[in-house]
Amino acid sequence: MAEQELRIEVNNKVAVITLNRPDKLNAFTNSMLEQGTAALREFASNPDVGCVVITGEGRAFCAGGDVGAMQRGDEIAAAGAALETQIDNLREGHEFPWLLANISKPTIAMVNGVAAGGGLGLALSCDLRIASDKAVLGTAYARVGYGGDFGTTWQLTRLLGPAKAKELFFLPDMIPADEALRIGMVNRVYPADKLREETMAIAERIAHGPLVSYRYMKANVNLATTVDFRTMLDREAETHLRCGQTEDHKEGVNAFMEKREAKFVGR
Repeated sequence: MAEQELRIEVNNKVAVITLNRPDKLNAFTNSMLEQGTAALREFASNPDVGCVVITGEGRAFCAGGDVGAMQRGDEIAAAGAALETQIDNLREGHEFPWLLANISKPTIAMVNGVAAGGGLGLALSCDLRIASDKAVLGTAYARVGYGGDFGTTWQLTRLLGPAKAKELFFLPDMIPADEALRIGMVNRVYPADKLREETMAIAERIAHGPLVSYRYMKANVNLATTVDFRTMLDREAETHLRCGQTEDHKEGVNAFMEKREAKFVGR
């Protein structure tokens, strides 16, 4: 992979992953997904990283898979590549959105432009989505006869309900940022020239917060979509009291009593 296809930087406890194929609307390649997956695994255990931001270079966040590569993939399949091999390869690529959704650190999609297909899946897999007012989002799969990947079917159903999710899949129109905000696809929208500044301010605030608490908040909200109320209450009893053992809990209580801002250390 050309090194410049994916840029990774860490500053002030915020890791930024930038998809960098602007001439292809940041459509991802297998090697980009592999490097992004490796980076997320490293960030998960890196005490110098408190928050992860993913974004795209140029006018797109990510247009999903490279359509030209899809055509070449059809040619390879026609030449005899086993379907099982293709499935295994896609599952490996799916580790990237899985980790965005499940690593212990909060993740933010800074949606600077087009987010479509698998690119939408990457954005939806993040904990927060902060969009430019010039961003547009859409499923796009029906345009090329695909069924949906990178978690889009699960994430959209979870966020918007099955009826709205089906509408967005069956009628793959691109949705402007203000409409995406109204229906809950994104959390916040900022003017394009303020997007990075506002997103990084949010990311740095999170990165310097009570990271153990965030770890369990994220895990519990993810779990809440699949278990009953009693199971969730039992889980909260464990994680709530675990957080009460941290230095950050003690600092938070002291800061509250002393009427000052807390200075969390992430443990």
